[in-house]
Amino acid sequence: MTKGTALITGASSGIGAVYAERLAQRGFDLVVVARDIDRLNALSRRLSNDNGIAITPISADLANTADLGRVLAKVENEESLTLLVNCAGVGPKGPLLGSGTESLDQMVQLNVEVLHSLTVTAAKTFAARGRGAIINIASVVALMPERFNPSYVASKAFVLAMTQALSAELEPHGVQIQAVLPGFTRTELFDRAGIDINVIPPEMIMEAADMVDAALAGFDRREVITIPSLEDVRLWDEMERARTSLAPYLSLRHAAARYADGRSA
Repeated sequence: MTKGTALITGASSGIGAVYAERLAQRGFDLVVVARDIDRLNALSRRLSNDNGIAITPISADLANTADLGRVLAKVENEESLTLLVNCAGVGPKGPLLGSGTESLDQMVQLNVEVLHSLTVTAAKTFAARGRGAIINIASVVALMPERFNPSYVASKAFVLAMTQALSAELEPHGVQIQAVLPGFTRTELFDRAGIDINVIPPEMIMEAADMVDAALAGFDRREVITIPSLEDVRLWDEMERARTSLAPYLSLRHAAARYADGRSA
């Protein structure tokens, strides 16, 4: 007996590979998606042998329209699919002003456009079935926009905002959605971005396994937003209360009186 099928993007290494391992241990069959088919095949053999589950590896470059289309079709048509985990993503190689426009565009395409397409397809499919769940990997930089590459920060802020907004639409349909906001996590992302992880204080770096275990604990508690390293959840609750307290003042007929001095005579 399984819990259905989980489709995981970015599954060949890092956070995605840990999710594959943990979900296999929980009894999910898997569809694992990444570009590196050799790694996917090795992962599939190991997890299938260890857990007695069915695993389908799909080699796909999600930035390629045709490859993305194949994965979207799998999300839409796989009747056993009950969980989508969006782990595929890429980080910046430095500050925005020192980065090539093409590389920034490619990052936004993968982190935003691809995730958007997969999330929308899964949301509509699961809502029609009245069951299912989506996990989106965002980042704590969405809460600290001044401290990191603006394009990357904006891409992760998109993931956070979309997840929060979509949770309200999905709840009546019995579909769960979660955004996970990791801090620095030990993965290959740093090597690919040309960043020496050793320049980051060790106390700020979480192991990928610890991050995923905490994220899944938050998922089990049906958290919409999970910040794995945040001990005092009251800090998040206070920020949310402050944000929602703005609602009555965000759209009014007249401009605020504090701007009156700046108006033309």
